[in-house]
Amino acid sequence: MEVLQASQVQVMGIDAGGTMTDTFFVREDGRFVVGKAQSNPADESLAIFNSSQDALAHWERDVDQVYPELVTCVYSGTAMLNRVVQRKGLDVGLICNRGFEQVHSMGRAIQSYLGYALEDRIHLNTHRYDEPLVPLSRTRGVTERTDVQGEIVIPLREAEVRQATRELVQAGAKAIVICLLQSHKNGTSEKRARDVCRDELAELDIDIPVFASVDYYPSRKESHRMNTTVLEAYAAEPSRQTLKKVSDRFRKHGAKFDLRVMATHGGTISWKAKELARTIVSGPIGGVIGSKLLGEALGYENVACSDIGGTSFDMALITKGNFAIVSDPDMARLVLSLPLVAMDSVGAGAGSFVRLDPYSGAIKLGPDSAGYRVGTCWPESGLDTVSVSDCHVVLGYLNPHNFLGGAIKLDVERARQHIKVQLADPLGLSVEDAAAGVIELLDQNLREYLRANISAKGYNAADFVCFSYGGAGPVHTYGYTEGAGFKDVVVPAWAAGFSAFGCACADFEYRYDKSVDIAVPQIAPDSQKAAACNTIQEAWQELAAKVVEEFVINGFKPEDVILRPGYRMQYMGQLNDLEITSPIGSAATPEDWNRIVEAFENTYSRVYASSARSPELGFSVTGAIMRGLVATQKPVLPEDPEEGETPPAEARLGTRPFYRGKKWVDAVLWKMEALKPGNHITGPAIIESDATTFVVPDGFETRLDKHRLFHLAEVK
Repeated sequence: MEVLQASQVQVMGIDAGGTMTDTFFVREDGRFVVGKAQSNPADESLAIFNSSQDALAHWERDVDQVYPELVTCVYSGTAMLNRVVQRKGLDVGLICNRGFEQVHSMGRAIQSYLGYALEDRIHLNTHRYDEPLVPLSRTRGVTERTDVQGEIVIPLREAEVRQATRELVQAGAKAIVICLLQSHKNGTSEKRARDVCRDELAELDIDIPVFASVDYYPSRKESHRMNTTVLEAYAAEPSRQTLKKVSDRFRKHGAKFDLRVMATHGGTISWKAKELARTIVSGPIGGVIGSKLLGEALGYENVACSDIGGTSFDMALITKGNFAIVSDPDMARLVLSLPLVAMDSVGAGAGSFVRLDPYSGAIKLGPDSAGYRVGTCWPESGLDTVSVSDCHVVLGYLNPHNFLGGAIKLDVERARQHIKVQLADPLGLSVEDAAAGVIELLDQNLREYLRANISAKGYNAADFVCFSYGGAGPVHTYGYTEGAGFKDVVVPAWAAGFSAFGCACADFEYRYDKSVDIAVPQIAPDSQKAAACNTIQEAWQELAAKVVEEFVINGFKPEDVILRPGYRMQYMGQLNDLEITSPIGSAATPEDWNRIVEAFENTYSRVYASSARSPELGFSVTGAIMRGLVATQKPVLPEDPEEGETPPAEARLGTRPFYRGKKWVDAVLWKMEALKPGNHITGPAIIESDATTFVVPDGFETRLDKHRLFHLAEVK
C-alpha cells in the first residue's frame, strides 16, 4: 500500500452529467483518483459530495480533510442546458426596436428545423418552433434606429423605454433584456436604453437585473445576439444560484478556493463571472481540453476525441495540436453568439432507450435516455422501457454487482424479461441476439458518425489517434473503432472521469469578443493596412479592459493577467471565417498587417488545404478576440516503471460468460487498478473498475503503458 498522505491534494475537477457526476482529484505528486455517483438534478452539490467521498476513499481520506487542501476546483455540467431544453428558466422581459418584436420568436426560420435529420429538414410540414424563451406578451418595441454603418438615424424615444419597463414589470418580468439593431456597430442607443430602464426600475423601487446585449455579446447577427443575451437572464442567473449552492457546500467543509466553471471556449471562469451563459455546455468540452493536453504530452498532433456517456456521443477533432472554435453555434435549437469548441453530438449513449419503430419494425435508439436511472435492470429506477444498459447487463458486459462500485445492484433477470417482451419476441429472436443486435447497431452508428465527420473535413482516419473516454466509452471502444483504420486507439484508465480531468487541465481564462468589419485587398497601400491595424487595436484595448475587470473581481491584480489577442478572418467573398491566435501583441504598422494575414493563411492551409487559398479576393477581419489567463495548478500525467507483459496474479478476478458473435464465451475478468504498466491482455477479456468497464472481445488485444493508458488493437 502506498503512503496515503504523501502529498496534499491540490486540484479537483467535476463533471456533473445527466447520468453520473464524476470527480477527479490530483495530488501534488501528480497522482489522481476518480469518483463517481448518480447525478441528482434536485441538488447537484449533494451528488458532487457523494462522488468526492467515493474518490477519496481510495486514499482513505474524506472531504473534510481534503477540501481545505485544494488550491483550485473546476466545475462542468449540463444543468443550464437542461434548464433551457425544459423551458424552466426565469420570466424575462425583452425590449427591442419597434416593429421587430417578432425577431426572437422567428429565430431566423432556421430554428424551426435545427437538429432535424435531412428528411425532416426538407419537408416544411415537419418543421416546428419551440416555445420562445421570451413570449410576445413580455416583449416591447421602442422607437430607435441605428443603420448598418452605425449611424443613429432615429434617436431613442426615452419615454417609450420608461413605458416599456413599467409594462414588463406589470407582466411579471424578473429580468429585462435590451437588444437593439446594429448595437454592435454603435452601442450608444442601447446603453442609453439600459440606463433609462435601470433608472425607471429604481423609481419603481424594483430590484431586477437589466442585460444589454452591447455589454455582453457585441456581435453581428441579431437573432444570435438576442438569444444569447436572453439566455444570460433566462438560464444563467438561475444557474448561478445552483453554483452558489455548490460553492456553499464546499465552504461548509472548509474549502478556501473560488469555484471555477468550464466555459464554451475551452477556458474556465468564476461562477461569479458576468457572462455566465458561456458555461451553457461544459462537460464534453472538458474532454477535448484533456485530450489536447494528453496529445501534447504524448506527441500526437491529430486526435479524434470520442466521449460516450449515458445520454450522448460527443466527438471533436484536434488537428496539428489545435481544436477549432465556432463563433455562432446552435444549441438546444437556438442560434447563439458564443465562441464554442467545435463538437458534434448524437443523442445515443449507454442510457438511450431502445424501441421498435411501430411502422417499420426496426430498432430505434434514443434520442431520450434513462439518464441517472440506468435502465429497467435497476429495480428502483421506476422505468419499464429497455435501455442500452439493459443489453449490456444481459450480454455479460457489465458486472451487476459492481455497478458504481456496488452502490447500485442490477437485476439481470428483470432486464431479460423486458428485452424479451419489448424486442426479442416481436423480432422473433432470442433475448441474447436481440440485445447483441442493439449493441451492434449502436456501435455501427457511432463508427459511421465518427468516420463521416473525419472524412467530411478532408482528413483520413489513418492520420489520427482515437481517444475513447466517458463512463461508457471503454465498453464500446472496440465496436466503434473496429475497421476504422485509426493509427492508435487509446483508452485512459481514468476514462470515466476524463472530462473532469480535462476541466482540471483548463486555464483560468476569460474571453471577450467583438464584431468588426475590415476589408483589405490583397495588394493594398500601407495607409490602408495601418488603418486596419488601428481598428483591430482599438477593439483589443476595449476587450482587454473587460477581461482585466473580470480578474480583478476575482481578486487578481491587472499585472497577473496574461493577455492573448486574436481575431476572426476570412477571404473576401467566402462565407466562413476562422479564429486565429494573433502572432503579435499589438497592431499598428503595415508589417503587423502582413503578419496577421500570414497567420490566417497558415491556419487556412491547415484546416482546409494550401491549394484552397484565395488571397486574390482580398482579406476580411470579422471579429476581434481577447483572452486573458492567470497561472493555475494543473494535473501531470502519471509515469510508472513498466513491469512486463504478464499481469500479476492478484489482478485476475475469474471469468464471466460474455455473448458476442452468436455464442457465449468465458471472458477473463481483470481488476483495472491492479494491472501494471507493460501488461498485455488478449481478448476475450473484461477489465473492471468501480467507475467503468473496458471490454476487450475476441480478436482484440490491449497493452497498458507507463501513463496508465490502454492501447487497443485488432489482432492481425
